[in-house]
Amino acid sequence: MKEIGKVLDTFSAKKGQSGLPRPKVQELKLISGFGIDEDKFAGLDEEKAVMVVGKHTYDLAKENGINLEFGSLGENILFNFNPHEYNVGTILQIGSVVLEITQACTICNHLTVFNDDLPILLQDCRGLYCKIVKSGNISSSMSVKFKKDYQKEIAL
Repeated sequence: MKEIGKVLDTFSAKKGQSGLPRPKVQELKLISGFGIDEDKFAGLDEEKAVMVVGKHTYDLAKENGINLEFGSLGENILFNFNPHEYNVGTILQIGSVVLEITQACTICNHLTVFNDDLPILLQDCRGLYCKIVKSGNISSSMSVKFKKDYQKEIAL
């Protein structure tokens, strides 16, 4: 496994909480087949259980005069690398947690609350959805590893 970066921060909104930015939390408890424990989106769509964003996306917004607080893009996990450099199907490991990238986030017009140009500016790097392959806990400063052959390991 190759280390590709670190977790900068973790975020989760509980049922009943709305709006952005998502609240920062000390730790996320990820549950395979369900989602993030106590998160308002848990149990709704296994393929979109976790949203990851790279700091690169916030830097791009800032370079274009849009200063955003972390969590503003609706992410659950903020990385210090650009996850958009990896394809759908890529397996990431963070501690004991295993995530599979399932799809790119679509343009969300609710981002216009920050700036009318933001959805178009970030259309190719807003974030990625992941499903939880293996449960566990994630917190800031944890290493993120590229785990290419995880499916082969499951079969063994």
